[in-house]
Amino acid sequence: MTGKAKPKKHTAKEIASKVDAATTNRGGGKAGLADRSGHDKGGHAKLECPLCKTTAPDIKSMQIHHDARHPKVPFDESKLINLHVSCAPETSKGRPGVRGSFKK
Repeated sequence: MTGKAKPKKHTAKEIASKVDAATTNRGGGKAGLADRSGHDKGGHAKLECPLCKTTAPDIKSMQIHHDARHPKVPFDESKLINLHVSCAPETSKGRPGVRGSFKK
């Protein structure tokens, strides 16, 4: 009696997605620490709150943070600290947190 067996061959799309998942840094752990922090190595966090030093990637996220954490202080875009101006990224490695490793 033959059953409904799974095919033994993998598709090229499935193999490519597995390779991509294995070699792309998704931002967690030690590999994504510099990317999340935005300090020293030019991570993706662009803005820093002048009151509590929390980082955010864009102005909208920083405004949401400010409304939630500092409701009594009026929001002023000019007081935000731009981390990409003060911390230039290392050009030898490329963008941090985009590609983890190149193992095959």
